[in-house]
Amino acid sequence: MRATSPPRTPAVGRAFPAVVSHNLDVTAPADEYRRRLDARRTEHARWTRLDARIASARMAVFIAGLALLVLAYRTVVPYWPLLLLVAAFGVLVHRHDAIIRRREAAARAIAFYDRGLARIEDRWTGTGEPGDRFRDDQHPYANDLDLFGRGSLFELLSIARTRAGEETLASWLTSAAGPAEIAERQDAVTELTGALDLREMLGREGAEVRTGIHTAALLAWAEAPPTLAPPWLRWVPRLFTPAVVAALAYFLLTGDALLTGERGPLVALLVAQAIIMWPQLRRIEHVLHGAGGIAPDLDLLAHLLERIERERFHASRLVALQADLRTGDIEASQAIRRLERLVAVHQWQHNLMFLILSLPFLVGTHLAWAIEAWRARHGRQIRTWLRASGEFEALASLSAYRYEHPDDPFAAIVTEGPARYEGDGLGHPLIPAAHMVRNDIRLGDDSAAHLLVVSGSNMSGKSTLLRTVGINAVLAQAGAPVRARALTLSPLAVGATLRIQDSLQEGRSRFYAEITRIRELVDLAAGQVPLLFLLDELFHGTNSHDRLVGASGVLRSLLDRGAVGLITTHDLALAAIADELAPAAANVHFQDWFEQGEMRFDYRVKPGPVTRSNALALMRAVGLEVGRD
Repeated sequence: MRATSPPRTPAVGRAFPAVVSHNLDVTAPADEYRRRLDARRTEHARWTRLDARIASARMAVFIAGLALLVLAYRTVVPYWPLLLLVAAFGVLVHRHDAIIRRREAAARAIAFYDRGLARIEDRWTGTGEPGDRFRDDQHPYANDLDLFGRGSLFELLSIARTRAGEETLASWLTSAAGPAEIAERQDAVTELTGALDLREMLGREGAEVRTGIHTAALLAWAEAPPTLAPPWLRWVPRLFTPAVVAALAYFLLTGDALLTGERGPLVALLVAQAIIMWPQLRRIEHVLHGAGGIAPDLDLLAHLLERIERERFHASRLVALQADLRTGDIEASQAIRRLERLVAVHQWQHNLMFLILSLPFLVGTHLAWAIEAWRARHGRQIRTWLRASGEFEALASLSAYRYEHPDDPFAAIVTEGPARYEGDGLGHPLIPAAHMVRNDIRLGDDSAAHLLVVSGSNMSGKSTLLRTVGINAVLAQAGAPVRARALTLSPLAVGATLRIQDSLQEGRSRFYAEITRIRELVDLAAGQVPLLFLLDELFHGTNSHDRLVGASGVLRSLLDRGAVGLITTHDLALAAIADELAPAAANVHFQDWFEQGEMRFDYRVKPGPVTRSNALALMRAVGLEVGRD
């Protein structure tokens, strides 16, 4: 419908200039996902067949080896053919491991595209990470707008497979970015939208990364104070090892010296070495074991970082993330590989023969000092690497959403003038497209009200409208596409009272929890960024008189602070507030009607206040005996 209201009333149904959505001319996302899904299933079936064949071959070689061993023991055949079977068995084991890894990677790719199709087809609830650990009852809008939990915005958006990626995405949803930051994220998301191969790689690698990287332990190791001290002690093994090598070389060059030669100087050297290094032994073991414990985590992280490093990006944010993965002239993945080589040599010391041979040369001590040097150079960078990989995963999540919803544009962020929110064809991204009803909302510019009082009967769509306005503001200020035909807004702090709960543990009522939240929103409105407030059934826990007086005072205070927003009510008396606060406020409503004994709703916003209630009709419809109005 078109707006028919006079100036300073809500422009319900009014069209706005289109925001370019940068839609890509690509195969329909669902068709491309299905094509790739079929290919990955074929790939998985192929690796499964090879897995069975190699497993059978391994068993056959093993049985043949046992038979050959028995025959050789009885001198029927020589032993040397057994070596060939052992070598063949080793080759089969190596090949089998590679096949299993490829089969598992194909299975993860199948899951990746299955979930992508589920998102496109609006059957995604319960298929992803809900982000329950990010719930915060004190946050001004996270619970109210269903940001976390089963069926939440986080579950819809996130394809992150590391905790760092999930934490970054969660922080973007719970704290609005500035206009420049939003623009950078939009550019990065635009560039990544068509990078389907890259996102699939994240999905393939991510299952192991998700369970493997323990962020807190990794950072604790990386940023701990030096274990080996003071630094000059490093020169002790540097002096002893060449001396031991020289002594051994001398004795070997002079004949069978280790058995018959003069061993006094060598023995004295080794004894002195042991005495001097003994106090450092526990610290050396601590360094070696600590590095060995976090090496698998870093190995998994290196796989992700290596792929990011190989890409060629143009968006400034992506280029900056790649720059964060460099320390001087070395890439993050290369630095990690250097540490892995040190840890690998340490693992050799678990072999008794290698340990005995390495002890005189202080191999473990040299490794410990090398690991400490690595940590001194790169340890502080690990937090940056995790942040960069986490931000990349968050951007990849937003790009996946954009790829799967090509009709959803980016919002336009305006930085001049008062608070402003103009949405054309706003929809709720968590409602299936088949059931979603779009509405147009305008707040705060010269031709629209700053406050909309939304009235209507129960179940008519009032609360959903508030959530639609709020969740699109969250998406816009996270740098994500929005569920709208177009959305223009100024930077806004969001605050809501849609899910205020009482608390038996804290001994507070729902009404007290509500007024406490509203006090917080009033304080928030006094900040530098204007507030977008979304107040559901304002003060419905008190009597009509106090409710009307309180609501009028609070709303006037918010508007005086430059805030914009919506409140809902099914109390017709409260709709009079719009007249009291006009022209800054205006009424809109949702309509309902009875048809064949059932209540019907069209969920479309209409100008003016509602003129009747459906409460008594609903009571009668379910069989309650109530009086006639």
